[in-house]
Amino acid sequence: MEEARTETALIEQQKKVTMTGVAAVDSFTPQQINITLDSGRAVITGEGLKIVNFSKSAGNFSAVGKVTGIRFSGKKEKLSKRLFG
Repeated sequence: MEEARTETALIEQQKKVTMTGVAAVDSFTPQQINITLDSGRAVITGEGLKIVNFSKSAGNFSAVGKVTGIRFSGKKEKLSKRLFG
């Protein structure tokens, strides 16, 4: 059984975002970065965003630019698991 990694998100002065528990970077533009986390998804929005570090094995991620927001969403579970789980 795979052990879940701790997930954290830190925004420093709206200029840098650092995250842990990142499974994949799905897509990125200077205005938006889409990330898959161990527990769901995250979308980072801003201006002039640039990925400076991503380690899939460690789950570490960081980006710089003007960070205006992060939106999180959880994994969608199957209906049967929600009803009977």
